Amino acid sequence: MENAEMFWNASQDELKQGYIEDENQYICLLCGTAVQKGIVYPEDGVLYEAKRYMRIHIETAHSSVFEYLIDLDKKLTGLTDHQNRLLRLFYQGKNDAEVQEETGIGSASTIRNHRFVLKEKERQAKLFLAMMELLKDKDQHAPAFVPLHHKARMVDDRYNVTKDEETAILKRYFRNDSMDALKTFPPKEKQRLIILQQLTNHFDNDRKYEEKEINTILAAVYDDHVLLRRYLIEYGFLDRKPDGSQYWLKK
Repeated sequence: MENAEMFWNASQDELKQGYIEDENQYICLLCGTAVQKGIVYPEDGVLYEAKRYMRIHIETAHSSVFEYLIDLDKKLTGLTDHQNRLLRLFYQGKNDAEVQEETGIGSASTIRNHRFVLKEKERQAKLFLAMMELLKDKDQHAPAFVPLHHKARMVDDRYNVTKDEETAILKRYFRNDSMDALKTFPPKEKQRLIILQQLTNHFDNDRKYEEKEINTILAAVYDDHVLLRRYLIEYGFLDRKPDGSQYWLKK
């Protein structure tokens, strides 16, 4: 789950643009796709340098960074359903009167009040981020937590897992260091989370799998592949077509 760690460690500017840059490549924070520097990429008959091509990738694969972020679980964004809907309409460029007409909420002045509340939330978030950054220099006892999968479902205390706990869980439930053979599927939610997260390493980010392929991959890890498949979907690591004909890693 390296992409989850990159996502949560990204700066505000990196998160806004949707990708990070290192010496050799640009990496999409939303799905992990990497674009190598120094290579020209074709798209619809036009050649693009790597940085521009990464922006095109985000537009074509994710619509926009805003669309991707606002579709995340509300426990990750901190938005209510009502605030989520308002932000979507504001992003579409609608004015207060248009938003009021579409939502049927109060009057145009009511919408302006909602805008004020959202700006207040933004101010609070900036101060909180500044305090947390300053805290990093002083808090020597803060544990390193396992990064949260940003397509996670049912975000709650089960995700309160440190890196040390992760190492112990993996060692306890896998037969060897290669993590390719599961002894048993754990009973506790936190333990299941770590096991399922590890299992995602058996799949490619940009590939769609038939159900038979998914079953074969999981059966090589554990006898009850149906159980593993069900929990991978339940926890938001895998997605599938309604008829179950194709599966893929959620990005």
